[in-house]
Amino acid sequence: MARKGKVKIARPDWCKTCGICIEVCPVEVLELGNTRIQIAHLENCIGCENCELSCPDFVLKVVEDNE
Repeated sequence: MARKGKVKIARPDWCKTCGICIEVCPVEVLELGNTRIQIAHLENCIGCENCELSCPDFVLKVVEDNE
């Protein structure tokens, strides 16, 4: 179930640009930058946690709006 929250890049230096998070995001919030993932459309984030749960390197985290 989706939480009331948004994705954030919790550990940017851990990103290996595998792109899994981009593929599992149903609303196209993320995009691939030159060296790591980027949040391109945060306003579209529904807090589904797909990206957080699928990231093998624990880069992303869905947090409450006030965090």
